[in-house]
Amino acid sequence: MDRVLLLLPSATYRASDFLKAAKGLGLELIVGCDDALALTGTNRSLRVPLDDPEKAADAIVALDGASPLDAVVAVDDQGTLAAARAAQRLGLRANHPDAVAAARDKLRMRALLSGAEVSQPAFAALPPTSDLAELTRLTKLVGLPCVVKPTTLSASQGVIRADTVAEALAAVERTRSIALDAGVEPGQPLLLEEFVHGPEVAVEGVLTDGELTVLTVFDKPDPLDGPFFEETIYVTPSRLGATELNAVTASTQAATRALKLTQGPIHAELRVREGRAWVIEVAARSIGGLCSRTLEFGTGMSLEHLILAQALGRPVSSLTRKDGAAGVLMLPIATGGILAEVEGRERALKVPGVVGVEITIAPGRMLVPLPEGNRYLGFVFARADSPEQVEVALRAAHGELHVRVVAQRAIKNRAAGR
Repeated sequence: MDRVLLLLPSATYRASDFLKAAKGLGLELIVGCDDALALTGTNRSLRVPLDDPEKAADAIVALDGASPLDAVVAVDDQGTLAAARAAQRLGLRANHPDAVAAARDKLRMRALLSGAEVSQPAFAALPPTSDLAELTRLTKLVGLPCVVKPTTLSASQGVIRADTVAEALAAVERTRSIALDAGVEPGQPLLLEEFVHGPEVAVEGVLTDGELTVLTVFDKPDPLDGPFFEETIYVTPSRLGATELNAVTASTQAATRALKLTQGPIHAELRVREGRAWVIEVAARSIGGLCSRTLEFGTGMSLEHLILAQALGRPVSSLTRKDGAAGVLMLPIATGGILAEVEGRERALKVPGVVGVEITIAPGRMLVPLPEGNRYLGFVFARADSPEQVEVALRAAHGELHVRVVAQRAIKNRAAGR
């Protein structure tokens, strides 16, 4: 029986989907996590400090000494570098750690893509000691509007558009504060990028010895023009034309080669304009949240099944996505405060085409909107004959959901008896 170590950050949404896939593949699964994580379906676990990839790799190598591993699979960004370092030391199939590190560092990624002449936004590094004069100079280099972002955070946390130098200055201060609160070292630079106009798509793919197989391309029908970049709807198959889709595939393959990624899942974000596809980001992991539930391959194989099988070198019957259109709505957090309840779930489930509604933040928990936040309230899933029908269903379901939030001040007043 193949033995797989699955690296899961404690805040992941995806544990149950991977556990289900592992069971279907008949794997012995060991869960490595950065904190106590209550999981069903496995009784073997290992504490792995995902915030320290080298120590995490040491722990994984020690585990292999007692229980030899056949694969190490990271679910989210936090575990990709630890998995790569451990796999390299154990001689397992994986990306080189340097390639994974480049994908995790947006500034390093930009430099490598630039060296390979991959289509991407103009960019500049913004040093931690930069002043107004330096910012003015750099905005002239990348152009306005521009985007300020941290180099290592994900889920659009800390990413802010600015249309003027004054707005860029305010964005820099806010982004630095967000990055520090998220645990980024104070001396890290920020990334200043050209804002690329045009529709955005997401690519889900898998690499085998450096060759990219595109599993699907998701349209993002809501415009992502800022000032913050909260994603909402993903729909597949894409409604782009053949020429544009070919450009998306070519740019994604060029980007993975520039980064020297060779094995496993990739998730890429691109903007399409004038027949070109501009690479916004490439991650050495699969799509986040619960979005993978929109994807089925062959006769019903999940994305998680495919990822685990490929990590083990097992043959996969089909990489062709199941017929029909599918999509997901990532429920945005519009207002900060304490979540009281989400009303209308049953009504949303009755919308034709809607196949699931998952609220992933429990009542009583804090809601934090972007750009400070990095989580979604939940997910709505839909299937239909066409992408247009899926989009209509998701929007109708969203209209049935009503979020009740209690301000923190109200909670304090109640506790004080006022």
